[in-house]
Amino acid sequence: MNDFPWLTIIGMDAGGYASLSPEAQSVLQDTPTIMAPPRHLASLPQLSGDQIVWPVPFSEGIEKLLKLRGSRVVVIFSGDPFWFGAGSQIIQKLDRREWYAIPAQSCFSLAAAELGWPIEKTFQLGLHSASFSRLRPYLAVGQKLMVTVRDGESVNSLNEYLIETGFGDSELWVLESLGSASQNVTKTLAKEKIKRKFQHPLMVGIKVFGSGKVLSQASGLIDDWFANDGQITKQPIRALTLSALAPQTGQHLWDLGSGSGSIAIEWLLSGSSMKATSVEKNSIRAENISLNAAKLGVDWIEVIESDIMDALSKLDRPDAVFIGGGFSAESFEKIWKIIPAGTRLVVNGVTIETDRLIVDCAENFGGQLLRFEYSQPKQIGGKSSWKASYPITQWVVVR
Repeated sequence: MNDFPWLTIIGMDAGGYASLSPEAQSVLQDTPTIMAPPRHLASLPQLSGDQIVWPVPFSEGIEKLLKLRGSRVVVIFSGDPFWFGAGSQIIQKLDRREWYAIPAQSCFSLAAAELGWPIEKTFQLGLHSASFSRLRPYLAVGQKLMVTVRDGESVNSLNEYLIETGFGDSELWVLESLGSASQNVTKTLAKEKIKRKFQHPLMVGIKVFGSGKVLSQASGLIDDWFANDGQITKQPIRALTLSALAPQTGQHLWDLGSGSGSIAIEWLLSGSSMKATSVEKNSIRAENISLNAAKLGVDWIEVIESDIMDALSKLDRPDAVFIGGGFSAESFEKIWKIIPAGTRLVVNGVTIETDRLIVDCAENFGGQLLRFEYSQPKQIGGKSSWKASYPITQWVVVR
């Protein structure tokens, strides 16, 4: 393989070839192979290099590209390839010495300049290949968002989603062909569906208004957010449990015996880099976990419908483990052998049998024991009294 990078990744905005830097144009003129989506290839002048259309699905293009490894190749993608772009996916199997990037202006930078929005205070989301439910954690009155969308038809789908979630009063700016001579901006309200067709490439600026429910930023969402059959870690206990799990940026959680998935989902809501695997043997509950995760905007959760013991050896390395049901001496022995040093384990127990096991484990392996219960008011005749919940024993230990 040559010492110099064989692959050049070029970003191109809607201005096409004419908007590229002299460096990018020079590389394109001298490279024997050019791979790009049809729209980008169509904007190129007559060049000597062979042109290959990047296929759908995207992964097939990566396979084609890797077969050309060592040959001089240019790939072209929109805007900044490393800001919600394809660049990061392409280089996953490449050494840093194999590639060189020439980014263009990001569509988010162009949108911020058009709208006059401070980009550092505006949430940016890539929704061209993701569900609009990814917006859910950010839907709060006054919040500004800039999102990429798949195509012109997606604008109406976005409107429908905002209406369904109670934010139909949100202001939208549909930004077409940013950075080109045909740039066009259309302002509307989400509830005012527009019949005209929008042309790709485009993105949307959103200023959120409406009376929809807003997700709390604190741990312990109200139980109504989660579809469940009663098997759910209740709000007060969930807040304490998430505090004990102590999520840190980029960490991976095993939620074993996941029930409604509430612990794993709130773990994911603590940051977009978080990972979680829910193991649940009940098929209806497993389906609820996926539905709940999608509804709350964390659809990248991994849901495994399986018995805990059968699933353990198949799971990726965790940073934290939660067991809210099904804790046994057998499962603990296997989990303790598998999890790496430094993994935080949190176990909640309700029954006397589980309580005994938790105490025995704490005596042998250390950690912290907590016991808590809470009460809620209940009507008795014409008056009220306190109805206590089942007491919870919690064990927190680091491997």
